[in-house]
Amino acid sequence: MSTPVQALFDLTGKVALVTGGSRGLGLQIAEALGEAGAKVMVTSRKAADLEQAVQHLQDRGIDARWVAGDASQPEAVRHVVDETLQRLGQVDILVNNAGATWGAPAEDHPLEAWDKVMNLNVRAAFMMTQAVGKASMIPRHAGRIINVASIAALGGSMHVKFIAYGTSKGALASFTRTLAAEWGAYGITVNALAPGLFPSRMTRATLAELGADRLAAATPLQRLGDEDDLKGAVVLFASAAGKHITGQVLAVDGGASVVHAG
Repeated sequence: MSTPVQALFDLTGKVALVTGGSRGLGLQIAEALGEAGAKVMVTSRKAADLEQAVQHLQDRGIDARWVAGDASQPEAVRHVVDETLQRLGQVDILVNNAGATWGAPAEDHPLEAWDKVMNLNVRAAFMMTQAVGKASMIPRHAGRIINVASIAALGGSMHVKFIAYGTSKGALASFTRTLAAEWGAYGITVNALAPGLFPSRMTRATLAELGADRLAAATPLQRLGDEDDLKGAVVLFASAAGKHITGQVLAVDGGASVVHAG
């Protein structure tokens, strides 16, 4: 007998850990998972931002907690995972959203900036995934890992200089596919979202420099992402509705990557 579709998307009783969850896309993702019924732990570096985010989530009726930690530091990753397990129980859903960007021409890109972007966007995602996988998902033969990549993983840009960011997101897309093949034996799905341009603190400079209206007009849907546009996709990947989907990178970009690819 098949499962009713509403039940497939229900996350009641599940625990989700969202890195970079205090604002922007991470907060939207935490909102979506919580609204679908999951208990949510959000983490980032700044306690004040996390307190504000958790208050926002709790005001929406979501069971949300926070733990501060720098995802690029191994000891902080261990602390975040241990705290989540102690306070909420086994982690069913991990969202690797924490990230950084740096704008500079490739020929002048500072090495220290390259390392910062790679460490947070790739190395931190690996460390968090490894820690959650070993502690909670592999022993139970169950779990959902969702990486937040970018359409920058799918191609470059003549106008935005983001060599380190684009390379890191391409690596995260490859990490997604490679880990999906390896951890499928444990019943763990691994997928990635590839957002296009969404208004956020990270994209503020790009939108100001190139013009939000101009960038929106360059997409088939002629709009930028909004505060709801990642919600359905992340709940699909996190829930039983997506149990037969793994190793996929889903662009949520208003069709921008289709135009660029063409």
